[in-house]
Amino acid sequence: MNNKVVIIGCGNVGMSYAYALLNQRTYVNELVLIDLNKDRIIGEAMDLNHCLAFAPSKIKIRVGDYNDCKDAKIVCIAAGANQNPGETRMDLINKNSVIFKSIVNNVMNSDFDGIFLVATNPLDVMTYLTYKYSNLSPNRIIGSGTSLDTSRLRYLISDKLNINPKNVHAYVIGEHGDSEFVPWSNANIGLQNINDYLKEEELEKICLEVKNAAYEIINKKGATYYGIGMCLVRITNAILGDENAIITVSTYDDKNDVFIGLPAILNSTGIKDRIYIDLNEEESKKLQNSIDIIKDAIKKIN
Repeated sequence: MNNKVVIIGCGNVGMSYAYALLNQRTYVNELVLIDLNKDRIIGEAMDLNHCLAFAPSKIKIRVGDYNDCKDAKIVCIAAGANQNPGETRMDLINKNSVIFKSIVNNVMNSDFDGIFLVATNPLDVMTYLTYKYSNLSPNRIIGSGTSLDTSRLRYLISDKLNINPKNVHAYVIGEHGDSEFVPWSNANIGLQNINDYLKEEELEKICLEVKNAAYEIINKKGATYYGIGMCLVRITNAILGDENAIITVSTYDDKNDVFIGLPAILNSTGIKDRIYIDLNEEESKKLQNSIDIIKDAIKKIN
């Protein structure tokens, strides 16, 4: 079986994804790089191929073009303007909407029949535009959503409690942005509610740290990319491995006509189903606020 993945946009995020794929056992056996800077991706492909002698899996890595999307299982879009210090993710919206229209049209002209995986900010808006520009079924359009935010949350909780992050069962949901939040009513350590471990003020501090993590990293090193690279690999494995794994990704909410980050079941079809969390009244208002912010942003696109 040819599990081909195409990465469009080979900057920090795209190449962190590629490098993370190379360092893990994955189902990917062909990786194609597409970018406007041809010399750079020729160099990137060479550099990645030189790792294969020590990689856990054999992957054919090469430079390609949009024709390569035709038989790809996953096309990951990581292209677009970067978030600069002082900018919010929403500040990128008009710049990246223009870029996306061209990219998605080029992919669809190849007769692409796979799954789109979106990693460009503002994430939920760009995922929605991919859905609209492609006319594919919404279950085949997946944004990285709040998977990275959830990973950050679990790390911070595990670090504070000295517990393996894999045993922290908590999610960040909503917009991948400033209105995201943690539904603490559904957060557990193992099977025990998190309120038995941490006080309310400690939970609020952790939530704020998660929300501000990207801004802090950007101010200190210019961009975030390792974390999202790992999240994209996790999503990729769930799809290609037909895992029926639950991951907080950006999926389509037909009631509100938006893509938003919620736990969803991922398998070879893309989004098999969404997990509807039982939220309390305050959390429901926060989720609706996230939905409204994304909807307003979509309306403002030129």
